[in-house]
Amino acid sequence: MSLSAAFSRPDRTALARRWQELEARSDASFFLGWTWVGAWLDSYAIQPELLAVTDEEGRDVALALFGHRMQRRLLGPVATLSLNQSGDPVADRPYVEYNGLLAEAGRDVEASVAVLDALARRRDWRALRLSGMAAGAPWLDLRARRRTCVDASPVYQVDLDAVRAAGCDYLSLLSANTRSQIRRAIKDRGGAPPDITTGTLAELAPWIEEMAALNRGRHADNAWDDAGFRGFVATLAARGLPTGEVELLRFTDNDEVLGLLVNFVHRGVAMNYQSAFAEPSGAKDKPGLLCHTAAVGHYAGRGLARYSFLAGKDRYKQSLSTCEERLEWWVIERFTPRLEAEALVRRLLRRPVSA
Repeated sequence: MSLSAAFSRPDRTALARRWQELEARSDASFFLGWTWVGAWLDSYAIQPELLAVTDEEGRDVALALFGHRMQRRLLGPVATLSLNQSGDPVADRPYVEYNGLLAEAGRDVEASVAVLDALARRRDWRALRLSGMAAGAPWLDLRARRRTCVDASPVYQVDLDAVRAAGCDYLSLLSANTRSQIRRAIKDRGGAPPDITTGTLAELAPWIEEMAALNRGRHADNAWDDAGFRGFVATLAARGLPTGEVELLRFTDNDEVLGLLVNFVHRGVAMNYQSAFAEPSGAKDKPGLLCHTAAVGHYAGRGLARYSFLAGKDRYKQSLSTCEERLEWWVIERFTPRLEAEALVRRLLRRPVSA
């Protein structure tokens, strides 16, 4: 059965219906589900175009959203498409991972062929941004002048089957140094791991404010300082808590708050999306390590397969992990004299495309 692909701008009600109907027939990532996509669209009031791949009966086989925007580049703005992103840095602050097509299970490869053909026929773009893609994504088969991997990041994870096989002694799977740090921190706090409370909708608003307060002043570019981002997290959690797709965990030690986590739970994998931790009480106090260690035990006890720290090169993620995957960020470019000149300048200056 042949497939066709076309761009359109359906209204939000129609988009939600089509997206959720196809999601029920897919095995897509959490970041391609309507809980994430709908919260993102509603939180930033953006209207990317829909690319729909349909069969001969007009039934959706694959869907994807594309932002179209003039993006700043070294030698001037370039017409750019962004897969499941808007192209606006503010609206794209909720970084997408495990990106791609929302496709009917088992039909992603043939749907990708139709998508690449539709993109090749569209003439109003010069660059295509593909963020948070699994290695070897078929999008890289698109006919282009240049394909550049602007970043690659490990996705550090904990194999919860291995934790259970070790008699739930997670620390035995870690390096001697990490194990020693965590055990020392637990000992200094009385010898017991922190208590865990699972948040409800009633606690959502104050817990979000608490996370913002704990994160204040911690980073030079802090997403939690942005009211729009806080609103997105609140909207996402409000929609995901009732279904179990989003979970809020709060960790305390003798009524002292050690930290809070916003996690996704999808297809047997718990993913830590956002975190906030108390200031350490001393050099050997490790609130973050204690909270994540307790979270590993929490999810291992529930029979999940993995606990993921999502993409990031942070040292603590590597220290706490027992396995890893990889995600990539690509820019695909067509031929234009300006982009050719830019590529030459970048080679001479040794500057990446992301600069």
